[in-house]
Amino acid sequence: MKKLLLAVSASTFLTGPALAEILDLEKDVLTFGFIKLTDMAPLAVAYEQGFFEDEGLFVSLEAQANWKVLLDGVIDGTLDGAHMLAGQPLAATIGYGTEAHIITPFSMDLNGNGITVSNEVWDLMKPELPVGDDGRIAHPISAEHLKPVIESYRAEGKPFNMGMVFPVSTHNYELRYWLAAGGINPGYYSPDNVTGQIAADVFLSVTPPPQMPATLEAGTISGYCVGEPWNQQAVFKGIGVPVITDYELWKNNPEKVFGITAEFAEENPNTTLAVVKALIRAAMWLDENDNANRPEAVEILSRPDYVGADYEVIASSMTGTFEYEKGDKREVPDFNVFFRYNATYPFYSDAVWYLTQMRRWGQIAEAKPDSWYDEVAKSVYKPEIYLEAARLLVDEGLADEADFPWDSDGYKAPTPPEDIIDGIAYDGRTPNAYLDSLPIGLKAQQQVIGNDIQG
Repeated sequence: MKKLLLAVSASTFLTGPALAEILDLEKDVLTFGFIKLTDMAPLAVAYEQGFFEDEGLFVSLEAQANWKVLLDGVIDGTLDGAHMLAGQPLAATIGYGTEAHIITPFSMDLNGNGITVSNEVWDLMKPELPVGDDGRIAHPISAEHLKPVIESYRAEGKPFNMGMVFPVSTHNYELRYWLAAGGINPGYYSPDNVTGQIAADVFLSVTPPPQMPATLEAGTISGYCVGEPWNQQAVFKGIGVPVITDYELWKNNPEKVFGITAEFAEENPNTTLAVVKALIRAAMWLDENDNANRPEAVEILSRPDYVGADYEVIASSMTGTFEYEKGDKREVPDFNVFFRYNATYPFYSDAVWYLTQMRRWGQIAEAKPDSWYDEVAKSVYKPEIYLEAARLLVDEGLADEADFPWDSDGYKAPTPPEDIIDGIAYDGRTPNAYLDSLPIGLKAQQQVIGNDIQG
């Protein structure tokens, strides 16, 4: 089959548009896992647009019940790779939770998440929120406006509960970041207490993404942080109001990654390159011509085999808008970014940010030197594989050389204060200085001992 496809590619290349040159694949039948979120789109598009087939790959895509099942599947080889939380390869590699060396040669997207509160909480927050010249609520909304609501719950003897999707998820760290920026302590982890609720003003717990709206509607949680379409689903169902997107929290922040074991990459280097080539092409397709392909992508994602939400719900964010309070739909062209701004390049600085948040909240129990952050980032994020795949695409006429950061050292320029909600700049080259600059969270040699912060 490989030889037949190669012959077809070679003959067609002479008379038609450029086609991928099939590598000598070590493995061509693959199974990839995903969670039902719109940011799994590069996998669905690579499959539906034939980009995997162009590379000689025969891929099956399988939805997973939750993030732990997905990670376990990659580790035990049931899955060859997966749409992953960016924190998962890092946590596994440093031995937080399940230990395994997972790498990522491809970052799947930027932005794409939101924080939603229940109607009850929104009704308590709304009267105190600033209003813009157009008469609409001014965004972004600071968590300072949630503080009185939490205090009223406490006065009534009720805990204030919020949902996030996994302890090492972007959603956990983004929700914590938003709360802390508003002066609310989201709680700490320790080696002896992995609830993340030590000294917490708000109690965060795990809920799988598709179950977020139902859990909110049941009153088990009063808000959540999740990827799309599950914030827009709350709006469409009339059960909650998104108060902030992660684009407003941190402009063009890194989100999911494609994860494989280091062993898979070592044993199947050409297959790995072929997969990354297909995923890069899918990301390009998703963003090309000012998102012109997004309606088709929404139709794909709405199918039960993928996200399985209504077309209108997915389109509400995927096509460049975002609806906050019902009827308050605004233009947010970069709510989902799949290729622009080097979204697919696995930057070390993105990895370092996740590690700083693990340290900030006690998942990394002891202080580490800056060099440790750099070493871990380089052991997990693999831009060299990404650039090798990109070079092949450029040489085949399937990608533009100007679209890739060939000369990058793996670190982005520091994120300026105006792009982050708390006005604190982020530089991945100086993680400990960054941690010390954050008002809430572990600093320097501090550790969580029992229920106290010491050091």
